[in-house]
Amino acid sequence: MRPEPRDEMRDYTGRELLAGRRTLITGGDSGIGRAVAVAFAKEGADVAIAYLCEHKDAQHTRELVEREGRRCVTVPGDLADPAHCRRVVEETVRELGGLDVLVNNVATQAPVQSPEELSDDQWERTFAVNIHSYFWVTKAALAHLPRGGAIINTSSINGLRGNKSLIDYAATKGAINAFTYSMAQALVERGIRVNAVAPGPVWTPLIPATFPEEKVDRFGAQVPMKRAADPDEIAPSYVFFAAGRFSSYYTGEVLAPIGGETLPG
Repeated sequence: MRPEPRDEMRDYTGRELLAGRRTLITGGDSGIGRAVAVAFAKEGADVAIAYLCEHKDAQHTRELVEREGRRCVTVPGDLADPAHCRRVVEETVRELGGLDVLVNNVATQAPVQSPEELSDDQWERTFAVNIHSYFWVTKAALAHLPRGGAIINTSSINGLRGNKSLIDYAATKGAINAFTYSMAQALVERGIRVNAVAPGPVWTPLIPATFPEEKVDRFGAQVPMKRAADPDEIAPSYVFFAAGRFSSYYTGEVLAPIGGETLPG
């Protein structure tokens, strides 16, 4: 990628806000997931990352986490499979000794030119990865998350206002928002907070891998700041929601770092 995304949190200084916490991040091998993994490690957390098959990326994330003196468990496999979602949680708990914070972050997207171009297979795959996995991983995690635990879901600006070329992706992100609201209500008496981060355009490997070159060249230019965010700029939102010191009174919230765009409602 040119330029390379900033996703290593090099200028971030932790304050032990997550000291001793055990965390699981799906889609943690690169982009926002990588930045969150490193930020959590700098705050004192051990990390497990679940990813599909990008072993080189996952190894790099692991090295960054371990450089901060924290443990990192890497768990490859397809999160569109409910059995694998359960295995990811089981392996995290076995290797880290428990689970305190879950970040549902994995996603896939594939732009289309028209609704007719959107195949049944793509629709079902997008939903399986982007929202079904969030439910399956969360459901498995509930057996382990303690009072004071936190769940953070990755949504998107597209889930707040739609996107004509990312119809299935936007639909799943809207579903994530509703899932966040509902789970926050369902878990509040257990003392588990559930929130979401809904970024605007973020420069991650998913962008050049899925968009045509002309859109990649203009990516992010439509927001008031006239640029896409780097993952390093989004990761602190996850630290905020994970750290009870900052967000103990927050649940059912959707935080939208979207580069100056304002939305009604």
